[in-house]
Amino acid sequence: MTRHPQADRHRSAVEDYLRALHESDLPAMLALFEPGASVLSPLLGKVAAADFFPKVFASAQRSIITPHDVFVSAQGQPRAVGYFNYEWILKDGTRIVFDAADVFEFSEDARIRTLLIYYDSHPFRSDVSGKYT
Repeated sequence: MTRHPQADRHRSAVEDYLRALHESDLPAMLALFEPGASVLSPLLGKVAAADFFPKVFASAQRSIITPHDVFVSAQGQPRAVGYFNYEWILKDGTRIVFDAADVFEFSEDARIRTLLIYYDSHPFRSDVSGKYT
């Protein structure tokens, strides 16, 4: 196993991402992504990060993020995973709670190039559809 030379920066970027998500801090969130970065979401499909996070933050009254762990690539790849609990309280008061594993792929400067979001959306898909404005 080869440790990626920027593994600590990748771990730190994931922690910063989770903090920005918890605080609904759009400028801090977008600063973590390289220009042209994409997000693959179970509900919205593939979207530019610059378009995705304004929708997420606009849809919520509050997001409570409880980190479980951060994993960096054991294969020496510029990749990490943030595993966390997401309590998402929508503008209309709908409360949705789930565990997620977000996979981050990084650029050379340790900015997020691609974010792949994984969680089971089936239990609440009908509660959320149409609530992204």
